[in-house]
Amino acid sequence: MLRWLLARIPEQEVGSHLLTGEGEQVIDLVRHHWFAYVKATAISFGGFLVLLFGFFGPINLGWFFFLAGLGIMSWGAYLALGEHRDVFVVTNMRVFRASGVFSVRIATMPISRILDITVEKPFIGRILGFGHFVFESAAQAQGLRDIRFIGNPDQRDLTIQRVIQRSGLRPNTSP
Repeated sequence: MLRWLLARIPEQEVGSHLLTGEGEQVIDLVRHHWFAYVKATAISFGGFLVLLFGFFGPINLGWFFFLAGLGIMSWGAYLALGEHRDVFVVTNMRVFRASGVFSVRIATMPISRILDITVEKPFIGRILGFGHFVFESAAQAQGLRDIRFIGNPDQRDLTIQRVIQRSGLRPNTSP
């Protein structure tokens, strides 16, 4: 049932943002780790409890708890949908992030502008297998600085480093 419901959630359209005429190809499309959904799930569950209180609580305030529960559950669903539609894409030319539920925000950085990538793995992230990326470039005010809740962050970092190396932006150190 849950798999059927998740299949109905609209995906973020990434293909329309690619420069296919220039030969741009997706190397890695990264979605959030399941841990990013914990907050939205907790809020939705709290809304469900408030909704239940509307049925079993005081009869004269039942309508209020019922509507409040529906509102809180809707807020939790909106947060979960926001996490689901927030994707990070690595291509052979650039990295970009597409996010947003009702309106879409695209933040792009060419591979040549990436100066440094910091991989942060908090204690719980090391246990569960997620981390956060911090991108450094010449322009510090950007929409692609912090990418949070990335699954397998070390492998994703190696993928980005390979793309940078293959693009010829770093000297080859092998003999």
